[in-house]
Amino acid sequence: MKYTQNDRISQLTETTLIVGVDIASQIHYARAFDFRGIEHGKVIKFTNNREGFMKLQLWIKDLSVKCKKDHVVIGMEPTGHYWFSLAEHAKNHGLKVVLVNPYHVKRFKELDDNNPSKNDRKDPKTIAMLVKDGRYVTPYIPEGVYSELRTAMSIRNRITRQLSSVKNRVKRWLAIYFPEFNTAFASWEGKAAQICLEKFPTPLLVIEQGVSGITHHWKEARLRAVGIKRATKLYKAAQCSVGVSQGLMAAREELNLLLEEYTLLKRQEQRIMAMVEGLLSQIPACQELLKIKGVGLITAAGFLSEVGDITRFDSPKQIQKYAGLNLKENSSGKHKGRTTISKRGRSGLRALLFRTVMPLVAKNDEFRELHRYYTTRSDNPLTKKQSLVALMCKLIRVFYAILTKNVAYDGQKMLSDIQRPALQLAA
Repeated sequence: MKYTQNDRISQLTETTLIVGVDIASQIHYARAFDFRGIEHGKVIKFTNNREGFMKLQLWIKDLSVKCKKDHVVIGMEPTGHYWFSLAEHAKNHGLKVVLVNPYHVKRFKELDDNNPSKNDRKDPKTIAMLVKDGRYVTPYIPEGVYSELRTAMSIRNRITRQLSSVKNRVKRWLAIYFPEFNTAFASWEGKAAQICLEKFPTPLLVIEQGVSGITHHWKEARLRAVGIKRATKLYKAAQCSVGVSQGLMAAREELNLLLEEYTLLKRQEQRIMAMVEGLLSQIPACQELLKIKGVGLITAAGFLSEVGDITRFDSPKQIQKYAGLNLKENSSGKHKGRTTISKRGRSGLRALLFRTVMPLVAKNDEFRELHRYYTTRSDNPLTKKQSLVALMCKLIRVFYAILTKNVAYDGQKMLSDIQRPALQLAA
């Protein structure tokens, strides 16, 4: 993979036709230039459907013949999700697609006319000029099992957010109408607690049921972990409740809707996780990731859905940059600024790694020992957060080695960061 700007510029030759496309929801605009920035043809307007894509393709073909170009690069600004279809069409027809940063487009457009105005005819030229200068990236569009996995994990993340929202709304409901409910149950998500919320959610209904009525519903559901003691505790909590006692009919209907939504989302979560587990079984060496203490199904699936086919990277450092974990420094003259991570790239991958490292430090002996070493070593000790970032990069290197070399996890190699300085000192 080529990443430097020189490498990107060198891919644009005399026979390259650069097409800048301004993406919109329905109507796209395109303009064509050569590697020197000379425009060929006139601006074209086409629709976001098959007819429009074919119109663009014929326009590019005619220009390529007329201007004697044998290589086409289509540059576009990633505007939401509207560029997906065009990129797929171009890829299927052998056309290279590259992306430019929307921030760069916004800043670069004033160079031509010293005017910050934005329009559909000006933006395609700005995009093409950025591509000409090598200020573009080649997007990775996952295929096969990696495409399925990315979509499945995206669905799972959406379901998780919706579940979190429902749980918070149920907690809010309880805090308003039955704040003492949590004194009888550690969590409302348990089976016994959910039966209570479905049958008698308010303090008045609990009092009407009485202890015997509460236990009767639990026995019908064949619950053995709760009995008279828990029912008595709930009954006493209802007797001294300070919850709101007005509008209870509508409030109960609201709670029923929330519980129905919760049940539906839990079923959807189970279905999608079964699919994710099946997809992971198709990826070689993935089972070795799950053998690392502290790494679960969600971590492995989330990492592979974000990274895709890991063999497309030449080294784990490229994945670190892909996740925005590469270091940046702001220095000028004698002033030396702070060194921090860039936070560019895929924020979802960076968040996943952070959520993974936290339990690893708590449960995995090797990661816990490395964390202790990084924060207490005499030479350049790290803060706790800096140590966690270092461990995130370490985890990337471990995953990269396991997935590319198809080897098992070796905890002793993990401790090489500690052993190496001691060996150097002894030598």
